[in-house]
Amino acid sequence: MKPAKASGSTSASGIISGSRHVGHGDLAARVQRMAGGLAALGVGPGDCVAILMRNDIPYLIASYGAIALGAFAVPINWHFKTGEIGYVLRDSGAKVLVAHADLFRAVEDAIPRGLPVLAVDTPPEILAAYRIDPAAAKAPAGTEEFDAWLAAQQPYGGPPLPPTVSMIYTSGTTGHPKGVKRRAMTPEEQKMMDHLRKLVFGLRPACRAAITGPLYHSAPNAFGLRAGGTAERLFLMPRFEAEELLKLIERERIDTMFMVPTMFVRLLKLPEAVRRRYDVSSLRHVIHAAAPCPAEIKRAMIAWWGPVIYEFYGSTESGPVTFASSADALKKPGTVGRVSPGAEVKILDEAGHELSPGGIGEIYSRIPAYPDFTYHNYPEKRREIEHNGFITSGDIGYFDADGYLFLCDRKRDMVISGGVNIYPAEIEAVLHTLPAVADCAVFGVPDEEYGETLLAVIEPVNGATLNVDEVRAALTQKLANYKVPKTIELRANLPREDSGKIFKRRLRDPYWEGVRRKI
Repeated sequence: MKPAKASGSTSASGIISGSRHVGHGDLAARVQRMAGGLAALGVGPGDCVAILMRNDIPYLIASYGAIALGAFAVPINWHFKTGEIGYVLRDSGAKVLVAHADLFRAVEDAIPRGLPVLAVDTPPEILAAYRIDPAAAKAPAGTEEFDAWLAAQQPYGGPPLPPTVSMIYTSGTTGHPKGVKRRAMTPEEQKMMDHLRKLVFGLRPACRAAITGPLYHSAPNAFGLRAGGTAERLFLMPRFEAEELLKLIERERIDTMFMVPTMFVRLLKLPEAVRRRYDVSSLRHVIHAAAPCPAEIKRAMIAWWGPVIYEFYGSTESGPVTFASSADALKKPGTVGRVSPGAEVKILDEAGHELSPGGIGEIYSRIPAYPDFTYHNYPEKRREIEHNGFITSGDIGYFDADGYLFLCDRKRDMVISGGVNIYPAEIEAVLHTLPAVADCAVFGVPDEEYGETLLAVIEPVNGATLNVDEVRAALTQKLANYKVPKTIELRANLPREDSGKIFKRRLRDPYWEGVRRKI
C-alpha cells in the first residue's frame, strides 16, 4: 500500500463534523451547560429528551446533557413520517425536543402543543449530503436557536447521578414502536459493562473513530456515545458513501469504526481501481452487527482490510451477547461468534428445554451486569419475550461442538433490511385500512445488497380494482419510506391455514429456495 497522506488531516482532538470541531474540554463545558439548561426546562431523572437529528455534534451534546441529569435521550428516526414522530413524542412524554431545523419544519404538525423545541441550524455538509434547500436550514420562528440558547445557560450544579443510556424505540410488532427503557447502572455494573464494550467496540483513548451509520440506531448510538468520550478524535459522517469513507480513512488515519453488512457490500461494489486507490492500513478494529453478514462478504472484507473485522450478535434489549474475530469468521464461516464475557446464551426448544450443541431452537440470552429493562408503557410486552430471566429476539440458531453460535432462521416476522429492523405487522396494519384490500401479507425476500427487502402480497376485495402505485402512495403517506415494500404483488385466494390465517411461510419459502440462509 502507498504511504498515508498527511495533508488535509485534522490535527485537533475532539469531535469533528465536516468543517466544525469541538475539543474535549469545550465539549465537557457545553454538556454542563446543556444539562443546566435542560434542568431549567424541568428535565429531571427519568424524564425524556427527544432528539430528531442527523449525525451532528449537537446530537451528542444533547444526549450527554440528558444523561448527566439521569434522564433519557430518545433518538427519533428522522425517516419517520409525521404521525410516527408524533407517536414517539407522545408515548415517551418528552419534556424537550432537539431537532435539526429542516427536520422540524417538515414535521411541525406532529409536535405536541407547548413542547419546548431547540432547533439546530442544519449544517452545510448535511445540506449537501441530502440535497436540502438551504432556506430550510435556519431555526424557524417559535423555536429556540440551539447555539444561542446553549450559550445563555448556566452549567449544571447538581450532584452526579447514575448514568443512563439512550431509550431506543424499536419497531413495533403491533403497529407502534416500543421504547426500551433501562434503569441506571450501579458502579459495579458500569465497570463490568465498560470492560465488555471495550472488547466489542475496540475503543481506546488514543484511537481515531468514525461514525458511519445514523445515531438514531441502537448500536451506532452506543458506539458514538462511548467514542465521543473515549476516542482522541471522533469523525461524524453525515451520510454513508463508500468512496467518501475510504477517503476519510486514509486522510484521518481512522482505526476504529462500527458498520453494518450493507456498507461492506457497497464498498466491495466499488471498482477495483478505486478500492486500491486508498490506504486503509490504519484500520485496527471494525465492528459490525445489526444484520447477518454473508460468509463470502466477510471473507472478501478480511482479504481487503486484513484481520480487523469483528462482529457481535445481540439486540437493543439484550446487548452484545456473542463476539467473533476475523479468525473466528475464517475458521467458522457464518458464525456470529462465541458467548461474550459475562453473557449467557441458551438454545431452547418449543417446551423451553435447553438443547445440546447441534440442536436447533430459539436463542435466549442475558447479560446479568446489563441493567434490566422494560418496554416504556408496555411492561406486558417484555413478559412475552422472557423465559426465566432470559430474553429472545425471535432468532433461531444452534451452537456447534466448539461453542460457536450460528443463526438459521427467524421465528418472528421481523425483517432486517440493511441493518434496520422492520416489523411487517406495522405495514400490514396500514394496508388493511385501504377499502379495496381484503387481506395481505408482508415478508422479507433475499437481496444482495440489503440482505432482505420487503415484499407485500395483497388479496383484493372481490370485484375491487387495486392499483399498485396507489397502494405504494398510500403507504408512503403513513410510513417511513424504508418501510414501504420494494415489491407489491396482487393475488387472489392467498394460501391459508385451517384457522383462516394467511399461510405466510408458503408465500415466503419459494423466494428463499436455493439460498443457504433463511434470514
